[in-house]
Amino acid sequence: MTTPRKAPGPRERLLESGQHLFYSQGASVGVDALLKEANVARRSLYEHFGGKDGLVTAVLRRAAEEDLAWYEEALAGGTEPRARLLGLFDRLDELVANAEFRGCRYFATDLAFADPAHPAHAETEAFRLSLRALLVRELEAMGHRDPERAAEQLHLLIEGALVMGATQDGRHPALAARALAATVLG
Repeated sequence: MTTPRKAPGPRERLLESGQHLFYSQGASVGVDALLKEANVARRSLYEHFGGKDGLVTAVLRRAAEEDLAWYEEALAGGTEPRARLLGLFDRLDELVANAEFRGCRYFATDLAFADPAHPAHAETEAFRLSLRALLVRELEAMGHRDPERAAEQLHLLIEGALVMGATQDGRHPALAARALAATVLG
């Protein structure tokens, strides 16, 4: 006998709707659209997140966990650090080629909130620091002579591939970035 699955509650529905709408339409999507897609009352937004800014922050935190897991999985595709790092760009190429791809959610979020004190900026920065730490780990494992600087360069190539991937239909910016990454890796 199987136990029936419990339907997601209002908090989870708000997170799912926020993640979907913020990515597909941008962080400026209205509260009414969020509430409608999540099928929740306005009160639920304020009870669980204190308002839209709290939801944006929670969505970014959740997305960052998922995205970092994606990067870990992409890095696990190779047997040695250099191959793993280059393979990451192959996976990025697959990602940006997807019709649902809308660019880098962290870059878009930073542009959406002009106030540098907005809590979303702390989440985007935390994600970037975590991604850079993954890159440093791989570079140290391969014995790179300057892993911090190389991680910064690889991160720039990743961000560039994500931004260009959102605007370059039919092109392969991640593969162009891969060729540059090979130079960074030596």
